[in-house]
Amino acid sequence: MRLIRLIALLLCLALFASAALAEPASPDPSALPAQAEEKIIPPLHQPPEYVDWLLQIARKEIGYTEDRSGVTKYGTWAGYPTAEWCAEFLCWCVHQVDKQYGTSLLNATYPNYSGTNVGRDWFIAQGRYIARKANIPNWGSQWFSGESVAMEKNGYIPLPGDWVFFSTNATGDTTHVAMVEYCSYDEFGDVQIHVIEGNNPSSVARKTYPINYWAILGYGTVYDLADVVMRFGNDGEKVKNLQGELVQAGLLDAQYVTGRYGSITTQAIKDFQKKMGLNPSGIANHETQLKLHEYVVELSKQNPENWVVDGE
Repeated sequence: MRLIRLIALLLCLALFASAALAEPASPDPSALPAQAEEKIIPPLHQPPEYVDWLLQIARKEIGYTEDRSGVTKYGTWAGYPTAEWCAEFLCWCVHQVDKQYGTSLLNATYPNYSGTNVGRDWFIAQGRYIARKANIPNWGSQWFSGESVAMEKNGYIPLPGDWVFFSTNATGDTTHVAMVEYCSYDEFGDVQIHVIEGNNPSSVARKTYPINYWAILGYGTVYDLADVVMRFGNDGEKVKNLQGELVQAGLLDAQYVTGRYGSITTQAIKDFQKKMGLNPSGIANHETQLKLHEYVVELSKQNPENWVVDGE
């Protein structure tokens, strides 16, 4: 009996030793560096393939450090060798994707920029910006496209590949930008945003921010997911889309589809608001935009033979 027990003990020790010495299994290439207490949040919308390429390139740069004089290869590439290079790093990564995969993302899907506010304003003009507080200055409040309720503060969980814009001054000007790698719930159930960023403070590094972090202004998004109040003076794709619906509603001549919200667009919105019994403010608020879209859809059902589909 003692011999049997001894053999069993030796077998257990051998198995334990072999397990301890064995090389750990290779992680899934798509696995993310989440901590054990984290629960990764699956993206609500599947990011396009280029986001994976972009993140792969950014991850390879982790640990890169500027030289003693503050020069980086990202700033040098952008033409500003000693720049505060958080934006230059992200733009360089996009350029690398274009170069390696034959894409055309820079200046189309992502901006190529260096100046304060330029990147954020570029995304706003493209119609792919969501403010953390769900209100874009000089525009208005936001809502997820097609929804009848306003977006809540901290209500958007960013997707991999989104850019996060920060401001650490009283003016609200952008002072930093980072790229979302993934999001997770921490042990308390709070959303954490995991990013890759340059100039942190002198190298490329990963960092984590709570979704309600005070310095986050908003997100330049991979997808167009939200709409916003529009008014006189606004410019961009959202305005152009609004003007297109006004044309379809018979309230605006096609020559005025310019992307610029001027006096003629203001008057067209007032005319529609009067038609619908709304306050004729000339501001395309949430209710006005929803009713305009419903009106245009109903017109298309009534006169399908005369309907022109965008892009045809």
